[in-house]
Amino acid sequence: MNRRNLIACLIGFAIVTLGAACGYGGDLQRQSVLIDLSLPAATDQSVRLHSVSPARLQVVCFLGCECPLAKLYAARLQTLAVEFSQQDVRFVGINSNPQDSLAEVAKFAADHALTFPMLKDHDGLALDAFAATRTPEVVMIDSLGRVLYRGRVDDQYRPGVLQAQPTRDDLREAILDCLDAQPVRVARTDAAGCLIAKSRQIAPSCEVTYCGQIAVLLQKHCIECHCDGEIGPFSMSRYEDVVGWADMMMETIDQQRMPPWHATDDHEPIANARRMETSDRELLRRWIDGGLPYGDAEKLPQAIASTGGWQLERTPDLVLDVTKQPFHIKAEGVVDYQYFVVDPGFKEDTWIASAEILPGNRAIVHHVIAFIRAPDGVGHTGMGLLTAYVPGQRLAPLVKGLAKKIPAGSKLVFQMHYTPTGSPESDLSRIGLLLARPDEVTDEAITIAGINHELEIPPGESNVRIDGGSIDLPLQGRLLSISPHMHLRGKSVQVSLHRDGTIKTLLDVPHYDFNWQHTYHLQRPIELRSGESLSFIAHFDNSAANPFNPDPKQFVTWGDQTYEEMAIVFYEISRPVNLANQPRGKPDRATKKRAEESSTAASEPLERHVKLVDDLMHDLDTNADGSIDYEELPPSLKWRLFWSMDASGDRQIDREEALKYVKAQNR
Repeated sequence: MNRRNLIACLIGFAIVTLGAACGYGGDLQRQSVLIDLSLPAATDQSVRLHSVSPARLQVVCFLGCECPLAKLYAARLQTLAVEFSQQDVRFVGINSNPQDSLAEVAKFAADHALTFPMLKDHDGLALDAFAATRTPEVVMIDSLGRVLYRGRVDDQYRPGVLQAQPTRDDLREAILDCLDAQPVRVARTDAAGCLIAKSRQIAPSCEVTYCGQIAVLLQKHCIECHCDGEIGPFSMSRYEDVVGWADMMMETIDQQRMPPWHATDDHEPIANARRMETSDRELLRRWIDGGLPYGDAEKLPQAIASTGGWQLERTPDLVLDVTKQPFHIKAEGVVDYQYFVVDPGFKEDTWIASAEILPGNRAIVHHVIAFIRAPDGVGHTGMGLLTAYVPGQRLAPLVKGLAKKIPAGSKLVFQMHYTPTGSPESDLSRIGLLLARPDEVTDEAITIAGINHELEIPPGESNVRIDGGSIDLPLQGRLLSISPHMHLRGKSVQVSLHRDGTIKTLLDVPHYDFNWQHTYHLQRPIELRSGESLSFIAHFDNSAANPFNPDPKQFVTWGDQTYEEMAIVFYEISRPVNLANQPRGKPDRATKKRAEESSTAASEPLERHVKLVDDLMHDLDTNADGSIDYEELPPSLKWRLFWSMDASGDRQIDREEALKYVKAQNR
């Protein structure tokens, strides 16, 4: 009998029926482990792991170097280890992932400043003894090896879910119960995180191999994000990486979390659809069930080069930093949206053929939206959206003659959303611009939006409908892409075109996911005519059944932050430049009304503008300091007025800025 089988038998023999040291019950009452094994530590020494030990309590923490949740919880576990160190509670970390080397385990421990031992379980013996399945997962035992608690650290973080605070500190509560000689109130919870791979025997009958079929399949569906320098938390570029993540890959595919795609195929064809065919999914399953054979190295396809740099079709003509200095974020919690204003220095109207935001730290940059803020009094059609970055999204190919216009003197405003990783991080993102010659531009790309700022979502409701529309379509143009935007309570969205008394559905997203804010590029642009309209119907889930919901007890309204909500659909439209400033033809009733109101406003004297500003300052300047601070704006106005009215970019609107804005809007 070999060493592994002998120790496994001893471990199995030692799982005995023992009484409960602190009155725990349920299915843990009969569980006990016994292990006495030396494992290599991150400190280049070996540490003996005893389940029977002098320590009053031992907390065994299974962690993985690349698992996002393990990274987030490492600091939390370190805090708990320090908190209870004087009460005879011992923490020990174990890494059983075959894809994580001892050197990587040492780096993980150093990055997260872990002071408790971090051990490498090469043979999976500790994994078997404690019956762990995921990272992070904790097992708390008493001095005789009896299991007192098993499961998660707390409920703050789950796949795709980052809440500001946990609602229950499960591990901490279990420790306190035992230290107080009380029954553990919740002795078992479900660990949420990455599956730990176990060794498999290769089936001789398996004809599917990594070199023969799987490497090509991964290049087709996964490598664009899961390679060095990209957003994927681990690489799939090498066989050694893939075999350690195979079970986790299959789970996320079966749960339709990967590849990330959330639209149906029933309506307009989407050029950038990410779908894994059933045949590919089953091919991957056969390979995993067959033991993950490597195969014939001569059949291995050529590796795809990393796209960690620019995706632009040529070197950018102009690169601008989003911030002058790196922006630093904390290790945990929620980071409010950050806004940065950059002056590109354009003295003349400038045409942009393509723009790309390059995150400085992809691990923490959730998304970025870049807006064009034209100077006061300069007209600019549409929302002024220049470009955006979301994880895994690829740039649309260049279209000859199509470009966006940045008016002379404009500034760029960046909305940055950062997410913590478990350790302090910093970011210095950039934007790259490809300039177009004005004489080569035949079509202007503009972005309009359907918005409902007045959304109201009652607490506990699971299917709240919010309608939104956009009726001011160009006289002649083509719809290129659709980009829905909601927050954590967003459930679904459907976009329709109203034409000649009919309603045609263009896009249906039945399972909206805030973590993957796709821009849906149409395979065939849709011709648009004046008088037509685009509308959307969005649904929100504010119930406790929504795992992403920050707080189902809250009455939710419009706001920038993820714990608030938005209901927006951005529409990218192209229109001939020779028609861009011409009359739109016969206006509809709404357009006539706006034109009449604009004409009336323009004919009134300056006193009317002054009165509007005085009323604005009176209503919004709550601290009476002579300016409107960003924090004083109501949620429904922050998103619109911050970057439109705050010309100086100092997060305050003074009376002069307000007057300029009101005059420009009433011309």
